[in-house]
Amino acid sequence: MPTHDPYVLPAGLPVPVNDGAADHLIGMPLPDVVLPSSEGDIVLAELGSERLVLYVYPETGPPDRPLRPGWDDVPGARGCTPQSCGFRDHAAELATFAARVAGVSAQTLAEQKEFAARARMPFPIISDEGFVLAATLSLPTFEHDGARFYKRLALIAETAVIAKVFYPVFPPDRNAADVLDWLSRHRS
Repeated sequence: MPTHDPYVLPAGLPVPVNDGAADHLIGMPLPDVVLPSSEGDIVLAELGSERLVLYVYPETGPPDRPLRPGWDDVPGARGCTPQSCGFRDHAAELATFAARVAGVSAQTLAEQKEFAARARMPFPIISDEGFVLAATLSLPTFEHDGARFYKRLALIAETAVIAKVFYPVFPPDRNAADVLDWLSRHRS
């Protein structure tokens, strides 16, 4: 029996504020790192060699697992599944911009594979358990309930260089539409 519906955002979630933690990203090259994903190992710089939309999220959770205590009180924590499903649902439109899409969190590869299968993700869901992207790109993180998580953001890379960053992302279920809007206004 479900403990919550991960596909629906509850009303009244706290809105994250821009703390400047992603201001440095524009112009940075994607690191030439290999990370495991639901579709096999990914070389991030190669994945972004033309155009990449990479969305970063704290943690997806299956409906049969309760939310972490206080999760809904952490600005920007809730909404990973709606964010991912937004990118899934807009995958064909993103492809018209020649954009490859991938999602990443610090969850285990087994968790990423389970989520990708359950939510029918048509693109790689990357596992970064070792916070490689936090180390190489200084992606922002936060601590909660004794664990470390990535803060939610999305970036667009052109020829393996970060051209646009969406941070903070709120509401998360609109992130894919916001990315599409930006791409339509900056068509190259």
